[in-house]
Amino acid sequence: MRWAQGAASSATAANESIMVEPSEAGTPPTERPRRKWGALGFLRTLGPGLVTGAADDDPSGIATYSQVGAQFGYGLAWTMLFSFPLMTVIQAVSARIGRVTGYGIAQNLRRHYNPWLLRSVVLLLLVANVINLGADLGAMGAALGLLIGGPPLVYTVLFGIVCILLETFMSYDRYAAVLKWTTLSLFAYVAVVFSVHVPWGEALFSTLVPQFVLDGPHAMAMVAVLGTTISPYLFFWQAGQEVEEQHRRHVKPLCITPRDAGPELSRIRLDTITGMGFSNLIALSIILATAATLNANGVTDIQTSAQAAEALRPVAGEFSFALFSAGIIGTGMLAVPVLAGSAAYAVSETFRWTEGLNRRPREAKAFYATIAVATLGGVALNLLGFDPIKALYWSAVVNGVLAAPLMAVMMVIGMNPRIMGRLTLSRPALVGGWLATCVMAIVTLGFFVLS
Repeated sequence: MRWAQGAASSATAANESIMVEPSEAGTPPTERPRRKWGALGFLRTLGPGLVTGAADDDPSGIATYSQVGAQFGYGLAWTMLFSFPLMTVIQAVSARIGRVTGYGIAQNLRRHYNPWLLRSVVLLLLVANVINLGADLGAMGAALGLLIGGPPLVYTVLFGIVCILLETFMSYDRYAAVLKWTTLSLFAYVAVVFSVHVPWGEALFSTLVPQFVLDGPHAMAMVAVLGTTISPYLFFWQAGQEVEEQHRRHVKPLCITPRDAGPELSRIRLDTITGMGFSNLIALSIILATAATLNANGVTDIQTSAQAAEALRPVAGEFSFALFSAGIIGTGMLAVPVLAGSAAYAVSETFRWTEGLNRRPREAKAFYATIAVATLGGVALNLLGFDPIKALYWSAVVNGVLAAPLMAVMMVIGMNPRIMGRLTLSRPALVGGWLATCVMAIVTLGFFVLS
């Protein structure tokens, strides 16, 4: 019951924290742009939040959720409801910082805080992202090898090159649309759930009623889930994408035009809630699918997403295996550009390089070079024969070291009127954001104590 009350209170805080206050509305209701209702109008409001949420379910995340489902069955399905408000509120804060200031996270750090803080944050982010890129690209190559046969390493290299070319040479408008529609590939995991037998009574009960066993394996699984859903690279990406959208639409930052804050912050709220909700729905589907198949058949040790797909074949059939494998490739094609792009935003903002996916390659050579170097660094880790399990472990360590302090810094930025003008974080946003930061700090501490 205590866990249930905690999850409910965090959900309430998150929902309140991203609501637009009357003081932020600025523009009278009669002056606001008319909303476009219907499915098409709703889809047009989605963008950075949706892509960020979908990218959170990268192949590394799929491996984590598969292990949770295989090892504990439905017992930890409730963690998806628990983590949803925490990740929603902190992603809304990062998006708000980008839209209000017109600068990304790293550039705000450079402009207003000590240089050593910026360099430490960016270095840790770059290390974690390259390791994560290596794990994701390796999983994509392995998944394609399972589907059609052939050398996984060659596929890994090809995936890396394709991702670099698409991110570099495709126009921003078209590329943003491609990323948005690539999120549909994640519905493969929803299809897997409905292609296998799931005892829905037990599954729904475990999802809605938190149960926690106070032992090392359960605590480590909790650390893994939160460390996967709340990742620093997502903060940099969503803030950077809000700045990109601002340039694309030729509008000014909200700190300059606060009268536009009402509809803009409403859009951010809807986009972020939808993206994080979609992310956790897919993660929940993976947990339920692996619990109903692998755990139910005694398979309890899954260490990579490709291994999870292969283990599904004998217990769930070829169709479920193919869907699961295709989902790994689809989400990898979404997550790899986000990982490389977030690193490029951070590094470019640190050194004051021209940045942005809306720029042509010759206008932002260093920005696109960083994308290429980070991606090829991930490819190189696979060619060097790195252990993917150790890579994911160290990626989790670096992300754990970085996440809570970076969240605290973002909250301080959001509270600073010198940076945010009249659009500093509201009291509910402060409560929700600091709650998420404290939870992440406790989880990170637990990771080091139990590992």
